[in-house]
Amino acid sequence: MAAPASSRVLGSNDRINIGMIGVGSKGRGHLRLLGARAESADDVRIAAVSDVYRLRLEEALTQAGLPAADGHVDYRDLLARPDIDAVWISTPDHWHAAMALDAVEAGKDVYLEKPMTYTVEEARRLAEKVSSSGRVLQVGSQHVSDRRYHEAKRVIDQGWIGPVLWAQNTYCRNSLYGEWNYTVDGEGTSENIDWDRFLGTAPARPFSAERFFRWRKYWDYSGGIATDLFYHRLAPLMLMMGRQFPRRVSAHGGIYVHRDREVPDTYATLIEYDGYVVNLASSMASSAGNTGMPTMVYGHEGAISFLPGAIEVRPEYQFAAKFKEATGAEVLRVEVEQGSVSADHVANFLECVRSRQRPAFDAHFGYQAMTAIRLGVDSYRSGRMIVFDPDTQRVLAAPGLRRGFEGTGKNVDEPPRRPPRTAARG
Repeated sequence: MAAPASSRVLGSNDRINIGMIGVGSKGRGHLRLLGARAESADDVRIAAVSDVYRLRLEEALTQAGLPAADGHVDYRDLLARPDIDAVWISTPDHWHAAMALDAVEAGKDVYLEKPMTYTVEEARRLAEKVSSSGRVLQVGSQHVSDRRYHEAKRVIDQGWIGPVLWAQNTYCRNSLYGEWNYTVDGEGTSENIDWDRFLGTAPARPFSAERFFRWRKYWDYSGGIATDLFYHRLAPLMLMMGRQFPRRVSAHGGIYVHRDREVPDTYATLIEYDGYVVNLASSMASSAGNTGMPTMVYGHEGAISFLPGAIEVRPEYQFAAKFKEATGAEVLRVEVEQGSVSADHVANFLECVRSRQRPAFDAHFGYQAMTAIRLGVDSYRSGRMIVFDPDTQRVLAAPGLRRGFEGTGKNVDEPPRRPPRTAARG
């Protein structure tokens, strides 16, 4: 890799120069959001883009109004540029850690799409690197910036629902043909896609447009429902109830309808923390669970439910008098003004790039969430409960757990992963 580019010291009126790494569907969404901010506030500028698919790269350059020289197939060429202050990483999960680590090493701040990494160990290393470097890293799970959850945290901290015991959440979808069956572009050929760069550390396989465009269906690059959707659902619960590492994680489910994939179409995980339990359940073959399993936090003395633009706090009948004395209401409804959570989450990151403060979803918080999410994937794939020690931040020798499995994201029938390609180009 080229020598690290020196980071600029930003003045209050300086534009933040941004490099976009990965300009697929999510990356293009960020391009639109940042482009709109550039027009309205003029405090950011898209300075460069990177993608391994040349058609997407060219389209992104046109969208950002940039010349061809500002497009890079190798993301490390973008990181070597001294004019880049911060990078947006919107690539498949298995690339998140390497790109973010390289970006921090190059002196860049990082907006990193969820999930934070592919494995627990990667998340630990990245959190440590961010802490020691003083760089700003925001995990791109925008629901952490939903103000309803911050109001709910205030309610919990006030003790109005007593000790928190458990919470539930879901994220369900349905379709005729199966979730993540994105369109396979006719232009998406081995001539236009740098397949070797896409694979990175993933097992070597022949070129596959199916795998490139629909990567979320395959264990090599994704954790399926857990990493795509449950990361969004777990993080706000942790924000409210306490940012911790899990104690025990188990997961269940299977491929019940859409059999064109490796990851389950129906998945549930139970996460045990010190003092409370989180129950997450989902299906990509039935959307009815979105109304049947609402977001709830349950305490000994009351419960919190989440409504559009508001939260509702309802006491248990045994504690109704105590609740009314504390709050002045028999049932407390707190209205919450909320704009775009995505725009708010991005704004929080950009503010922290200038102030050097810790963002809403910082690297250590991301590591804690990633641990529970990835251990759920490991539990599902191994068929065993995973036991974790928050003090040592290591998987314990749980009964029947294969030695060496420990939160790596590997499975015994999985081809070996290749070493990271971060030392040399080519």
